[in-house]
Amino acid sequence: MEAFLISTGLVSIAEIGDKTMLLAIMLSATWRRPLPIILGIFAATLANHLFAAVAGSVLARFMDGEWLRWVVGIAFLGFAAWALIPDKFEEKAEVIEKTFMGIFWTTAAAFFVIEMGDKTQVATAMMAARFETILPVLAGSTLGMMLVNAPAVLLGEVAARRLPLAWIRLAAAAGFALTGLWVLVFG
Repeated sequence: MEAFLISTGLVSIAEIGDKTMLLAIMLSATWRRPLPIILGIFAATLANHLFAAVAGSVLARFMDGEWLRWVVGIAFLGFAAWALIPDKFEEKAEVIEKTFMGIFWTTAAAFFVIEMGDKTQVATAMMAARFETILPVLAGSTLGMMLVNAPAVLLGEVAARRLPLAWIRLAAAAGFALTGLWVLVFG
């Protein structure tokens, strides 16, 4: 349960203001079809974070406990700094057919690609390595992504205008820094 809850919390905090959240808002504003967009985000996140959780779990098997503790702890301190750097996602959606499946597949492909190497994907890998479990981390990180992106889709541009992004970045950085320090100090 600990792996699930920590994964959910960290990923949801890190996702607020991230480029994928901005993509969710942009797609919602473009197509105004929330269901295929939300389902596309879910499918892409599940596939992407499954890959990350498996990679993190494999990493944990090949590193002894002390090395793994340092790698994970330092990675989370790096995420803290990374969370303070604003994303510069300004691409526009291509014009595609407005069918349910067209919107679903475009959303899924865009989210899968844009999430590659993103801090939430790397954090998922590090949490899977830290907790040495895949399914609770995958479920938690996927839920964390959906807790942020589904409302972003539903609220569209309104959500981005009402949330002070600087405060959100500080909260994400603090969460990652505390996790990194916790891992380094307490294992």
